[in-house]
Amino acid sequence: MAAFDRVCSGIMQMDKAFDNIRLGDNVVWRVDDLEEFKLFVQPYVKQAIADKRNLIYIRFASHEPLLEEQEGLKIVHVELNHRFENFTVEIHEIISKEGRDAFYVFDCLSDLQTAWATDLMMGNFFQVTCPYLFILDTVAFFPLIRGKHSFQAIAKIRDTTQLFLDVYSDKKNIYVRPDKVWNRYSEVMFLPHIYNPENGDFYPILDGVMASHFYQVLGKTGSVTDSDNMDSWDRFFNITRVMHEAGADVSDNCGRMCNIMMTRDKKLRSMVKELFTPEDYFSVKERMIGTGMIGGKACGMLLARKIIEHRMPETFEYLEPHDSFYIGSDVFYTYIVENKFWDLRIRQRTKEEFFSLADEFAERLLKGSFSREMEEQFVKLLEYYGQDPIIVRSSSILEDGFGNAFAGKYESVFCSNSGSMEQRIEELENAIRTVYASTMSRSALDYRSRRGLQDRDEQMALLVQRVSGSYYGEFYMPCAAGVGYSYSPYKFMESLDQSAGMLRLVMGLGTSAVDRTEGSYPRLVSLDKPLATNARNSIEKHQYSQRKLEVMNRASRKLERIALEDVEKYMPFSLRRLLLEHDTDTERMFRDRGEDRDIEFISCLGIVRKDALMQQMKEILHVIQEEYQYPVDIEFTMNFSEGGDYVINILQCRPLQVFKDTESMEIPTDIAGENILFECKRSAMGLSRAEKLDKIVYVDPVRYYSMPYQDKNKIARAIGHINWEMRGKGKHMLLMVPGRVGTTSPELGVPTSFADISEFDTVCEIADSKVGYNPELSYGSHFFQDLVEAGILYTAIFENEKTLVFEPALLEKYENEFSEQTSEYYEFRTVIASYDVSGDNVYIYHDMNKEHTLCARR
Repeated sequence: MAAFDRVCSGIMQMDKAFDNIRLGDNVVWRVDDLEEFKLFVQPYVKQAIADKRNLIYIRFASHEPLLEEQEGLKIVHVELNHRFENFTVEIHEIISKEGRDAFYVFDCLSDLQTAWATDLMMGNFFQVTCPYLFILDTVAFFPLIRGKHSFQAIAKIRDTTQLFLDVYSDKKNIYVRPDKVWNRYSEVMFLPHIYNPENGDFYPILDGVMASHFYQVLGKTGSVTDSDNMDSWDRFFNITRVMHEAGADVSDNCGRMCNIMMTRDKKLRSMVKELFTPEDYFSVKERMIGTGMIGGKACGMLLARKIIEHRMPETFEYLEPHDSFYIGSDVFYTYIVENKFWDLRIRQRTKEEFFSLADEFAERLLKGSFSREMEEQFVKLLEYYGQDPIIVRSSSILEDGFGNAFAGKYESVFCSNSGSMEQRIEELENAIRTVYASTMSRSALDYRSRRGLQDRDEQMALLVQRVSGSYYGEFYMPCAAGVGYSYSPYKFMESLDQSAGMLRLVMGLGTSAVDRTEGSYPRLVSLDKPLATNARNSIEKHQYSQRKLEVMNRASRKLERIALEDVEKYMPFSLRRLLLEHDTDTERMFRDRGEDRDIEFISCLGIVRKDALMQQMKEILHVIQEEYQYPVDIEFTMNFSEGGDYVINILQCRPLQVFKDTESMEIPTDIAGENILFECKRSAMGLSRAEKLDKIVYVDPVRYYSMPYQDKNKIARAIGHINWEMRGKGKHMLLMVPGRVGTTSPELGVPTSFADISEFDTVCEIADSKVGYNPELSYGSHFFQDLVEAGILYTAIFENEKTLVFEPALLEKYENEFSEQTSEYYEFRTVIASYDVSGDNVYIYHDMNKEHTLCARR
């Protein structure tokens, strides 16, 4: 049949009044109860069966079935749960399978509100499902309960559907008043009509007495009350607040508030429900834009603060009051739906296009627009913060939960929040778009794929925080920031107690603490011995110190990485004492030459010397770990007054995955020296293993150094190409590169992302003093967390006593796959080599307990 062809509804006079139901029509019936809907759906079903239509009843709700099983009716059950995307995709797959000209009956749309806790998502579901039914020339009947939904949600449905019909009834009559009949018109079509189910009469009300009776019925329905303008989400919270203020028990409601707003992680839910009061939930709701979850990052931050408040009330007084806002996870889907990106979203979810469509989808996400209502909420947020800098942080539903850290996978964007309101709104919206688009980054998708999360809803909520700090000239920054670990993932000195925890501490914004930055090192603080260092003198301390710091520049309205001398002149003496240290050995060398020079570097020594503060950080990490019953890491800032007062701000908290070895390992001792590629001690991190290698990828340090700077990214792409080719093939691979892997700076090493190396079993960094390459596993960085979660062994070949053997010439016996002229990377064959060693007995051995690593041919 052709699009828009007339079909019979089973009520002949109604067909005449509305110029027929047409192919492509979605028909929404707004009723007071489902018995009213049955008066219209039963004749429709009877007619469809008589006409031998492909008739499908989509059954998902908890209400009684609208239709009984009968010949000619196909009933398809769909599980309705909190996963909007999975439910919507399953419905679309059913529609696609049934094809063109199908006839549908759906369960009540109002039941979607129960599962998704908000009218907003019900409207989103209809907006993406109705057009798909339309283009397949189907007919679909949907019931909707009057008085349960906001004007905005009804408007979404009305704007999308072809027919929107209001049904009213009293003891005598059934009334139908069309609100929308698309592409059809008559002079009486939009008048109220009377329907008699017994004889099929259906006619417009032209008589004044009958019209008066209709409006009496209309008035009794309460259809014009203000409560209709409130989303079910808001109604639920308001009712709970009123009950609580009246002294009623709201325990069940608190449990629901946790389930629909805080987290889906079962372990986190248990802790939140135990610690949060009704006022805590109300406080989150008051600072929330949109509906849905606040996401893992926001939930972890609030939970950590609550644990400290309960377990360490004296220390809680030192916490900076948080003033965060939350942009709910439903806003993410609404943005996709309203910008008509949903079809692309559905395609990108498939196995075939999971990666290939990501760039296109990301580009779309960067170019979408927000509704006027949403922009009004953004204005209120910015008015609250004035013109202080803010940061828009990812807080996806799966992020920062047990087992899925997503560390560094999604963007966080700093906003200067200065200038006119138009400039500030544009900056904020661009930041939100950037975080949304980062859900399509290769690193994020690779992470989800490797962890079997492709089919899980990954809605992106956002955490908006005021950047904690002070002004120093045109620069804005916290005094110090960092990452804290309740269990130290690495013993950088033999005498340290790993269970005491560790800090990774920097001056300025904390990005330097979580990223591998150019020639810059954070201060590692073991909380059992905060002042401990493996530097032998001040020259070594200076050499491995923080060289650059991150600040917000108010003049340029940008995040900048600057040198100490750029900000030093604005720093008060009290702050210099906390953050800077003299390189006394170098100063002495200059004095011996007759020069008197002050040489200072960032060390955060004054902070580390504050015994009470270090003890507080140790206890904070310890009590959170006890509550989680699992190691944790936190992100924090510290700010100090000139008088010595300080505040700590907890920005993030999540479970920390650490290496826990259960294997007993004996590394062979009978391998001849000429068969050893490398052997190291105390320079590796990872679980014990003995693996036969299939491939070794080696980058020559000297030749890599000699390459043109602009070509060095091509070596990273070559590694990524191998990684991608080997994806899912179960091959065991070793990567050997100069300097730092995972750096963003080609002068420090090969600038790979984690997605470029995720298939390798072992990553080996090579030192070469001739060209200035120095391995450095950034303990606690996002890259480090990736290695732990993926179970990748990290090792380094140093030019010191830790390296017992290193013989790269051993690899020359194997053929370099890049030496083939057909290879895309043939021109770089002298720089990077890919060796197939699967036909030989090349093994990598690692004993975690003895810190011994061996790679050799047996």
